[in-house]
Amino acid sequence: MAVRPAQERLFRLAVAIKGIDGFVELVAAIVLLAVPAAFVRELVDGVLARDLLGPPDGSLARHFVAGTAEFASGNRTFAVVYLGLHGVLKIAMVAALLRKWVRAYPVVIGVLVLFVAYELYRAFHTGSIVLPILAAIDLAIIVLVYREYRALRG
Repeated sequence: MAVRPAQERLFRLAVAIKGIDGFVELVAAIVLLAVPAAFVRELVDGVLARDLLGPPDGSLARHFVAGTAEFASGNRTFAVVYLGLHGVLKIAMVAALLRKWVRAYPVVIGVLVLFVAYELYRAFHTGSIVLPILAAIDLAIIVLVYREYRALRG
């Protein structure tokens, strides 16, 4: 099965987005290590005081406060480790896919399936509105990686 040019472009775009996302997550982990908890609290208070997310007791504001509570408390170990490992894994996956290491494709699919499962698990337990969207994007990327894998093997 030959790879069509449009399919190849879409695959490369998805992989590039995943690579950029991985790089951003890695940088975010490093920044979280450096940002003091007081700064995060001030940022949250400033966003809420200016009603940038709607009313302070609104749904979006509540999600924002809940999502930043761990950072504001100074307990960021989970976030730093999660973002750092997630970023490194994504960068490694992107490198393997762009080099067309066929043996890595099933591993990449497996890792992405784990990402989706974890994103949905966390969304269910935290009420996150962003995680299901990220899971849907990862599912689309799984489909593209699988199609590329089949085309390379065929």
